[in-house]
Amino acid sequence: MEEQIHPNRDRLAGIKDFYDKQYKKLLIIPFALLLIAIALISFKYATTGDFINRDITIKGGVTVTIPVKSNIDVLSLENSLKNDFPGNDISVRALSQFGTQVGIVVEGDVSESEAHSLIEKIRQRANLRLGEKDYTVEIVGSSLGISFFREVVTALLIAFAFMSIVVFLYFRTFVPSMAVILAAFSDIVVTLAIINLLGVKLSSAGIAAFLMLIGYSVDTDILLSTRVLKRKEGTVMDRVLGAVKTGFMMTLTTIVAVIAALVFTQSEVIKQIMIILLVGLFIDMINTWIQNVGILRLYVERKERKHLQH
Repeated sequence: MEEQIHPNRDRLAGIKDFYDKQYKKLLIIPFALLLIAIALISFKYATTGDFINRDITIKGGVTVTIPVKSNIDVLSLENSLKNDFPGNDISVRALSQFGTQVGIVVEGDVSESEAHSLIEKIRQRANLRLGEKDYTVEIVGSSLGISFFREVVTALLIAFAFMSIVVFLYFRTFVPSMAVILAAFSDIVVTLAIINLLGVKLSSAGIAAFLMLIGYSVDTDILLSTRVLKRKEGTVMDRVLGAVKTGFMMTLTTIVAVIAALVFTQSEVIKQIMIILLVGLFIDMINTWIQNVGILRLYVERKERKHLQH
């Protein structure tokens, strides 16, 4: 039994030793991720004129929801509709219940005047007999969608600004406060870049998920900063490891809950929120326990050196 335990202890001790001694080199990881994410978002903006993939609710267009009794090949239908509307962004997804397809949703950034033409093409391509009561149509004007998008982004920026002010008021020191703010900023930017790469079309609810991500990020970062700066018992690394144990447990329990919601929910809106949170939580683990830890250790060590000199 002892032979099985000792290798595990040695491995854990090796990880702790590497984490303790190589924290400066580890800082390369989060900063490289942030720079790559900024480059990807900038490239997307330069090539498409937008920094995210927006869906109909924040871009404007038509959403057609059709209940079905037999399975429809959504990929084939989507390709056909894209050929019929080459200048528009058309997407088709299936609605499922207990693993059975019960409907389809067709979204397109077409104008209100083109809505009837879109429905006709859906009828033809999917071989459906559609009466006026056999489908629902939701139309969002482009100006309304853009206006709503601006309001949601403004709310996100205001929330981030107020969070920053509260952090500065709490710590009253520049470096630890900026470390928390930088970690939250990195969480949002890197998560957004990954969501873009995954091809997720953000809805208004999806953008609101980034508000939740700010909250999760600040929780772990304030936990870390408080343990390292406010407490005096043990070494800096002892306090970091204590925060790691508590913070990891908080994050892992949240990840389990998010995965459960992602697996069992049938709502596309909830799925999008959970995907964003899941990606963001994993990114937050890197930014909190590598980036923020490294910055705080550099700050504390510099402060201790100045104290010894005096």
